Amino acid sequence: QVHLVESGGGLVQPGGSLRLSCAASGSILSINTMGWYRQAPGKQRELVATITGGGSTDYADSVKGRFTISRDNAKNTVILQMNSLKPEDTAVYYCNAYILRRYEYNWYDYWGQGTQVTVSS
Repeated sequence: QVHLVESGGGLVQPGGSLRLSCAASGSILSINTMGWYRQAPGKQRELVATITGGGSTDYADSVKGRFTISRDNAKNTVILQMNSLKPEDTAVYYCNAYILRRYEYNWYDYWGQGTQVTVSS
């Protein structure tokens, strides 16, 4: 079994900051890309940011310059630092990881349960 557990969501005022964390645990041999996605009410899930095992990053245009993704490979953890938050950033944020489990040959996508981020005054 593999589990992704997110933490750090909450309510913040516009212009504020939040830090999301996601830890992967279980029977993991290797993790390739890790990332964050979000889904606002009535909208499709969208990519926020990704980071490869080598540290290459990619961001949605809407968050460039405000959000920073990082990872700790030793701890199988990915972090999303969100600054200058806007009301349109309000969504459920999901952690994602592309994982090879021990004793298996195929890579699979795994998802966390989601954490709510609300930006409102």
